[in-house]
Amino acid sequence: MDSVTFQHILVARDRIAGKIAATPVAASVTLSERLDVPVYLKLEHRQTTGSFKLRGASNAIAWLDAEDRKRGVVAASTGNHGRALSFAARLEGMRAVICMSRLVPANKVEEIRRLGAEIRIVGNSQDDAQVEVERLAAEEGLVMVPPFDHPAVIAGQGTLGLEIASAVADVETVLVPLSGGGLAAGIAAAVKGTRPHAKVIGISMQRGAAMKASLDAGRPVQVEEMPTLADSLGGGIGLDNRLTFSMCRDLLDDVVLLSEAEIAAGITHAYSQEREIVEGAGAVGIAALLAGKVRPRGPVVLVLSGRNIDMGLHRDIVCGKEELAA
Repeated sequence: MDSVTFQHILVARDRIAGKIAATPVAASVTLSERLDVPVYLKLEHRQTTGSFKLRGASNAIAWLDAEDRKRGVVAASTGNHGRALSFAARLEGMRAVICMSRLVPANKVEEIRRLGAEIRIVGNSQDDAQVEVERLAAEEGLVMVPPFDHPAVIAGQGTLGLEIASAVADVETVLVPLSGGGLAAGIAAAVKGTRPHAKVIGISMQRGAAMKASLDAGRPVQVEEMPTLADSLGGGIGLDNRLTFSMCRDLLDDVVLLSEAEIAAGITHAYSQEREIVEGAGAVGIAALLAGKVRPRGPVVLVLSGRNIDMGLHRDIVCGKEELAA
């Protein structure tokens, strides 16, 4: 498969119906007044496992045949994919092994452990964790379920785009957190499948934005993975990337990068003005608007992708106690 199509996403919607929540879309009064255009928040952080990742993980599990289900699944994760895959696997009585680097926050690791998955902490990057994934697949026969570069995962994430297009029929711009590209590619394929002229913009952090660096280079490249408030957006896209690089290249209208202070401002606004607790990756759409880095001319939807932030860190950020490097 060279790409994930609108039709694949429609099939995924039917396949995972009842296994995921169709999350609300809410108008933001404060942001709408500030930008003088309608601004809507796709509240995907209210998803069952606290992030959009459950869509792709559920679709990937449903895709497996009986023999693969007996073998169990393995994946590298910055936290949210591992939590989602562990949850989806537990529902089917399957073994799940999640490999993570030392940069993954402890609260995300503990939640994955609570869901019954086996945990491997390996190295200082998602690329290091992926080496362990490949070893386990080769030696123990586990089925790899990548966090983004997999057709069933992309199609599952794309169901979020169908919900956006249904809720805001005249949407002009969608701001999507961008990491490995599964969410951005899926949403872009879904939104443009119903509204071809809508713009889909990927939002990432300045610290180690692998997809942005790869798009600039015209090919997948490696970047140094660095600590960031948007920890869910960390990690590479894979030098042998099969799907998300080309889909993001072809479907995204722009990519915007944010400083740590701008991400913190997004988290703070979500809490103080919208009454929503979101992690750094989930706040990047808000942050991009507050920083003036995106200036939409019509209705805009921001994807609040996850809420799985350490609450001590969240408290420090909203109280202005978190020290941020430039």
